[in-house]
Amino acid sequence: MGCDVTVRRVGPDELDELVAWRMEVLRCVFELPEDADVSALREENLRYYREELPRGGHVAAFAELGGERVGCAALCLQREMPSPDNPDGRCAYLMNVYVRPAHRGRGVARALVSRLVSWARERGIPKVYLETTPAARPLYESLGFRDMPDYMILADSRTPGGAR
Repeated sequence: MGCDVTVRRVGPDELDELVAWRMEVLRCVFELPEDADVSALREENLRYYREELPRGGHVAAFAELGGERVGCAALCLQREMPSPDNPDGRCAYLMNVYVRPAHRGRGVARALVSRLVSWARERGIPKVYLETTPAARPLYESLGFRDMPDYMILADSRTPGGAR
């Protein structure tokens, strides 16, 4: 595995590239055809980044191998109702952990997740959660993530097959 992965936070001057990566992730996750019109979705994501990056509600990171950008990941920072297991309510939703296929299995996703979790911990954010796929589950488990039982999601009638 021993690869030299560099992970760095995305800057505000990199919005176009960040949106391009987000579109790549969405095409992969939702299996969108290359010719699908995602222009409105692209604009909404750009609007989201313009609002959330400066206010600190979203932290995005790029991963590089040998100077080549090969992956990305992000944290959506939120506040939920305080509770005994999260007294101040601060939490982070880890999302968009994505590595281009040619670079998978080389520790890139592990480096991205580790760096973002460390970033959250350094800021005193006690709860980090995510959604996963069966293929990625072993990675997250090896980093200390565990299942959250009793969660459900309301199906969205606008999306075939419900919400994702």
